[in-house]
Amino acid sequence: MGFPPQQQSKPGIESMMVPRPIFDNPDYKPAGKLLNKVALITGGDSGIGRAVAVAFAKEGADIAISYLDEHSDAKETKFYVKKYGRRCITIPGDIGYEQPCQQAVMQTIRKFGRIDVLVNNAGVLYIRNSLLDVDSKQRASTFHTNVFSQFILTQAALPYMSPGSSIINTTSIRAYLGSQDSIDYSASKGAIVSFTRSLALSLAPQGIRVNGVAPGPIWTPLIPSSLPPEQIATFGDDVPMKRAGQPFEVAPAYVFLASDDASYISGQILHVNGGDIVNG
Repeated sequence: MGFPPQQQSKPGIESMMVPRPIFDNPDYKPAGKLLNKVALITGGDSGIGRAVAVAFAKEGADIAISYLDEHSDAKETKFYVKKYGRRCITIPGDIGYEQPCQQAVMQTIRKFGRIDVLVNNAGVLYIRNSLLDVDSKQRASTFHTNVFSQFILTQAALPYMSPGSSIINTTSIRAYLGSQDSIDYSASKGAIVSFTRSLALSLAPQGIRVNGVAPGPIWTPLIPSSLPPEQIATFGDDVPMKRAGQPFEVAPAYVFLASDDASYISGQILHVNGGDIVNG
């Protein structure tokens, strides 16, 4: 089943990557773990977000995709969600601000009536040689997208979530190992770990679980758009498995945390990183 030609006329970032990220595992065996659930996924147009949307759809969830402005990528993700028999809406906007977050939530509620799973996945990365090279604009952009969006969107979505709902935040291995050339990114991802743990404690009485996933080197549009060519050439070589991971290899961690299989798990971070051993 090919991608519709009319939607290929203006390629998105992911469709232009060489090689293309692998977001759909043909050997995945769904078991209805998210049957008739509703998931709102930020950054769902490409990369890990797309792989999560596809895996959730295979497990029976309807999907709302929040994304910035990569409309072609979002349409392609929507195509694959519908290919697996589930409904999907795409919602553009900068979720670092209150109004787009409210719009994303309200469009999801108008279409599906509730939110069972919130995946805070949107993120940006900038590479700089020194902290002195991180200007105020970059610093604001990093925390605006990586951290503030999670606060604001979660605040907007919580009134529509019920006992048994799940929130999953994307952090990074860099929150644990640090990174000398992406200090602001690593700091923002560390903030997400603390946000996840604190929110889990806060929402436990309401029966809402909050967890996170800390990917290692995963081949997504964030990499070629952020890293210099010499780092792209060796991307993933420094982990024990000696390769970068693919988005479809991360998605099952989100399926697990979203499903009842993780009913006794909250405030935790799953590490999908090619074998690096980290604490926490």
